[in-house]
Amino acid sequence: MKEIPEEVRRKVEELREKIEYHNYRYYVLADPVISDEEYDRLMKELIELEKLYPELVTPDSPTQRIGDMILNEFKSVQHSEPMLSLDNTYDEDQIREFDDRVKRSLETKGVEYVAELKIDGVSVALRYEKGKFVLGLTRGDGTRGEDITENLKRVRSIPLRLRKPLDVEVRGEIYMPVEEFERLNNERIENGEPPFANPRNATAGTIRQLDTRITRERHLDSFIYYVLNPERYGLESQWDALDWLKDMGFKVNPHSKLCINIDEVVGYWKQWTSEKDKLSYWVDGVVVKVNRFQLQKMLGSTAKAPRWAIAFKFPAQRAKTKLLDVTIQVGRTGVLTPVAELEPVQLAGTLVKRASLHNFEYIEDKDIRIGDWVYIEKAGGIIPQVISVDVSERTGEEKKVQIPESCPVCSGKVGKLNPEDVALRCLNPHCPAKLKRALETFVARNALDIKGLGEKIIEKLVDAGLVKDLADIFYLTPFELTQLGPGIGHKTISNLLSEIERAKLTPLHKVITGLGIPMVGEKTARVLAQNMRNIRRISTATVDELTQIPGIGPEVARSIREYFDNEKTKHLIEKLEKAGVKLQEDQEQQNQTLAGMTFVVTGALRNFSRNQIEDIIHSLGGKVTDSVTKNTDYLIVGENPGSKLQKAKNLGVKLITESQFLELAKIEPKSLQQQRLF
Repeated sequence: MKEIPEEVRRKVEELREKIEYHNYRYYVLADPVISDEEYDRLMKELIELEKLYPELVTPDSPTQRIGDMILNEFKSVQHSEPMLSLDNTYDEDQIREFDDRVKRSLETKGVEYVAELKIDGVSVALRYEKGKFVLGLTRGDGTRGEDITENLKRVRSIPLRLRKPLDVEVRGEIYMPVEEFERLNNERIENGEPPFANPRNATAGTIRQLDTRITRERHLDSFIYYVLNPERYGLESQWDALDWLKDMGFKVNPHSKLCINIDEVVGYWKQWTSEKDKLSYWVDGVVVKVNRFQLQKMLGSTAKAPRWAIAFKFPAQRAKTKLLDVTIQVGRTGVLTPVAELEPVQLAGTLVKRASLHNFEYIEDKDIRIGDWVYIEKAGGIIPQVISVDVSERTGEEKKVQIPESCPVCSGKVGKLNPEDVALRCLNPHCPAKLKRALETFVARNALDIKGLGEKIIEKLVDAGLVKDLADIFYLTPFELTQLGPGIGHKTISNLLSEIERAKLTPLHKVITGLGIPMVGEKTARVLAQNMRNIRRISTATVDELTQIPGIGPEVARSIREYFDNEKTKHLIEKLEKAGVKLQEDQEQQNQTLAGMTFVVTGALRNFSRNQIEDIIHSLGGKVTDSVTKNTDYLIVGENPGSKLQKAKNLGVKLITESQFLELAKIEPKSLQQQRLF
């Protein structure tokens, strides 16, 4: 192990302090003092130093927010003290009764309260030791919670180190901002998945992802509002605690208010009942807390809830209107979504003319008919949806909603991908409505891997009519690309055309993956390429011939046959061949170093994604399986390995690290970078 110079240690610590300070300015205060470029430079410098000296990597380093891992499970951990729920009310009279109870119990005529917006998210507990974040828990059953530390590290507003080296536990709310909730639900609808009913569900589903990348990419946020054992830090009131939390580096909601009596609490509640829709996050009420900690202790708690706090919920907002018609939208993945065309009605400050009906099973379950009077709400406060029907208004003239028998865009066949699927889809792989998503699949990293051809440029290419099928990418000219508008300069165009030219030599299995053949994923694509060797042979193979290939069943075989029987597919293959795209496997692979060897991978790899290392193994003649058996030659072990590790030990399977794998494969990291596998 090489000795670490003292100046390197100091530099690493200095960079971490600077980065955390700028995280605080950006994510907590929303007041950055450096540019994104300067921030990226600091982060890049720290990453490089930690690569050179991996012994310096610590759990609280800002770089640990970036690296992703696959977790095996969420362990159950005892809470320091129970996380109680709150009693709640929607009624002004009841909030005044709460105030009367508090004053009677304390034998006083007046009590100060702190009114805080009730965030529609998920409660968490955060523990720090010597100022470093060591544990994050869900509420769970109130007594025990799940350890979601790694996912909470991906929430940028949660500090990995405090501004003082204290041992402390705090509690607060993790939430999903409005913009992210809308983006995620739109994406789910396009993919034929049911949208999240509210931001709380979306947040809960996100912080319990075993793949930390998903959590990081969903951009959760936080507000912290509670300190355990506040007297240890000289705090006497909740109002003081909120200031103290902000000083320590936590994000604290800026709209809390110190109220001298219950009238001010009610005024605050009325104000935010009408103004809550202006916020960039969802709130569903006001949390009312007795301000002084000494008085909180005197009031105590029941088995379920504190007597010194209550949730004053906002009234639900809904409207009643007439369903005039149902139209069909075709999403980027071919999902057919029914949309309610409504008699315009005011709801939560906006005029609503259209609302979601989710899917045709939802329409059937709710017995929604054209001509019905329906109730609508905004899911999560933003997306209008039909929630029920007023059957008492029916006249007998209402019409049942007809399930479409063909795609309204291309007239292609519609159906479900599997019996469990609730979404009806256009099954035509060449439907124009699916082109943008099909292109994203085609150029993705696990397919042709065309750098620079992202979602925004694809959208511009399709909208401008420059790309009408997958093959058109290979016929783009510099002149055409200059027509895409600002941001597409000569250097960008040159790089993009170079990438497109390089993509013509993509291995066959990746091209097949990119074509998006229904029911054909990466593994099936690889099997097809290995057994058939070229696209022409695949395109003419019968169902019987295809089912002779190990791992390809009758349904998949029929799907492949149907895809290649499509006239547009035949035209597409001809265009790809004419453009010079390699549509056959090389006769012999030059390097067969791993031939005959079977590998399994466990844990989070530092330098590879799971797909990347599998590509390397396959390219060198090896085999990858999901389960450890007596036939497994090597288990590649990453960080936080799962149960496969113990099974491999029991079976006597050889364990190797990433670096040992590279030695075994006789390949240099530099060559991998050149092959774009790193």
